[in-house]
Amino acid sequence: MELNHKLLDTPPRDAATVVMLRDAPRGLEVFLLKRATASDVLAGAYVFPGGKIDDADSALIPQLDQPLAALHAALGEPAATAEHAARCYVAALREAFEESGVLYAHGATAAQVAEATALLRAGHGFAEVLTRMGLQLDTRSVQPWSRWITPRMASVSSKRFDTRFFVAAVPTVQTARHDDYETTASVWLAPRAALEQYRDGLIDLAPPQIMSLAHLARHGDVASVLAEARGKSPALVQPEPYDDEQGVRVLCYPGDPRHSVRERALPGPTRLRYVDKRFAPEAGFEALFY
Repeated sequence: MELNHKLLDTPPRDAATVVMLRDAPRGLEVFLLKRATASDVLAGAYVFPGGKIDDADSALIPQLDQPLAALHAALGEPAATAEHAARCYVAALREAFEESGVLYAHGATAAQVAEATALLRAGHGFAEVLTRMGLQLDTRSVQPWSRWITPRMASVSSKRFDTRFFVAAVPTVQTARHDDYETTASVWLAPRAALEQYRDGLIDLAPPQIMSLAHLARHGDVASVLAEARGKSPALVQPEPYDDEQGVRVLCYPGDPRHSVRERALPGPTRLRYVDKRFAPEAGFEALFY
């Protein structure tokens, strides 16, 4: 990924993503997808399943398994409408299914997931697939985790997004994999292992993924992550970038002396520097885990 130097005047697009988790013999693992090199957003980078919120996501709101007020409260955005909060949930679950084949629906069996996948690939919309199969989205399976808003000086993207990050355990009867269209590879990794591969140049990661993985590295299992998510409001992260006197791009996060928000939003470093085509804390790699 090349550094972007252009100011973006377009408003951020609403988006949603699901950080899918599982417990492995050596501890917590996270599912990552490699975006196709032809993608116009984070081409070639490893990301969590996610994408833009679509107008069609509204079609499933009447069929959700929780009251809109409950979803609105959990999302932690008082200025948003309850309907918008519900669309964030729908989009997160839709994108998880479209990009990884994992369907968060009540009682979905492996056979039903396979049938739903076939219908989707045949051109049927997500809402149509669920209605046709009599399945209801399981919004309780995902927990709001954080909200990231791309600044006007977007460091690694030519577009701006207002993305809600959710965390969820992968259903035990389902297998996550890439779709061979928008994504070309996939892997389960411990959060620290993913960051080590990024440090060593084996994979590319965008700053929200770097900071999210550093946060998740502080947890030993899925239950711990979900417990933290249930016990707090989602962190709002609006990076404030600048180029220092050496021309190095620096990303500041809430709590950094140069950031307009004094209260920390995330554990770990409050700034990353872009050196040798890699974002890293000023104090070195291990500072991600302090």
